[in-house]
Amino acid sequence: MIGATRATAPVRLDFAGGWTDVPPFSAREGGTVVTAAVGLYARAEVRPGKAGIRLVSRDIGHTTEAADASMLDRNGPLVLLSAAVRLLPVDSCTVETASEAPAGSGLGSSGALDVALVTALSTARAEALGASEIADLACRLESQEAGIAGGRQDQFASTYGGFLRLRFKDPCAEVSSLSLDSAFATELERRMLLCYTGESRFSGGTITRVMQAYEQGDRGVTGALQAMRDIAERMAEAMTGGDLPAVGRLLSENWRRQQELDSAMCTPEMSRLDSVMRSSGALGGKAAGSGAGGCMFFLGPDNPGAAADAARALGMRILPVRWAMEGVRPC
Repeated sequence: MIGATRATAPVRLDFAGGWTDVPPFSAREGGTVVTAAVGLYARAEVRPGKAGIRLVSRDIGHTTEAADASMLDRNGPLVLLSAAVRLLPVDSCTVETASEAPAGSGLGSSGALDVALVTALSTARAEALGASEIADLACRLESQEAGIAGGRQDQFASTYGGFLRLRFKDPCAEVSSLSLDSAFATELERRMLLCYTGESRFSGGTITRVMQAYEQGDRGVTGALQAMRDIAERMAEAMTGGDLPAVGRLLSENWRRQQELDSAMCTPEMSRLDSVMRSSGALGGKAAGSGAGGCMFFLGPDNPGAAADAARALGMRILPVRWAMEGVRPC
C-alpha cells in the first residue's frame, strides 16, 4: 500500500421517503428519497503497519488486532471495520475511525462510515473510484459483507453530498441533485432544529419487522411505504420551489406515515418532543432515519430560539446543521 490515507464523509437528514429505499420494497416497487448532507462527519484513516491488521474505533474506545483480515471477528463491535478490510484488503495496517454524529442518531452515520472506509481503503490500494462505484461498494460493505439490514440512501447521500432526490429500483439507483435557491437553502438551514433525544437505537430489528410485514402483504405497511414515496416526490418540488410551509407540512406527513409502519417507531420521548415543538411554532418535523429513538428534526418558526430552548428543557441536545454541499473527500 501507499502511505497513510484519510477520508471524511458527511451524514444526512432524510427529508422524505426513507424506508422506500429498503429491499424488498425498493426492488419490487421502487423507492424515492429526498435527502440533504449535513456537516457532521465520519472519518477513516489507513496507516501502514509492521505486521497484521489493527482496527481502532475512537467513538467506542475499542481496538482489535489479528494476523490478517480473515481472522478478524465478524460479529464484534467493529463489524464494519473488519468487513471493510475483507472487502478491500491491504497489507499490514492500522484502520482508525471516528464520527462526529452521536451513535444511533438516525443520521446515517454508519453509511457515512462505510463511504469513508471505502474511500480511504481504495486510495490505499491505489485505486481511483468514481462516485457511483464508491456508493455501490459502500452499500455492499454494509448489507452484504457486514450483514446489516437497511437501505441505500445513506451511502449515496454521503458520497455525493448536497441536496438529492434518489430513486431506487434495485439494483439501479438514479441520483439527481436538487438545485435550491441560495436564500431558501440559507433560511432552511437557519430554521432547522436537529434534536438528539439521548436515546440511541439500533435500526436493524425495526427494519426487519417492517419488511417482513411488507412481504406478508400487510396492506397498512404497503400503503404507508407507497405514500412516503409520493411524499418524497412532492418534497423535491417543495424544496426546489422554495416553499417553506410545504416542506414543514410534508415533514409531518411523512412522520405520520412512518409511524404506521411499526408501533415502536415513536418513543414516549419523541412524542413529547414533537408536541412541544408544535406548541413552539415549528412548521413540521420527523424522526431522522428509521425512528424508535435517535434524532428528530424540525423546521422551526421564523425565530427558532424559543423552540430550541423548549427542546433543551426536555433534555434534548441541539446538534448543529450546516449543509454539506460536497460529499466524501480523501484528505
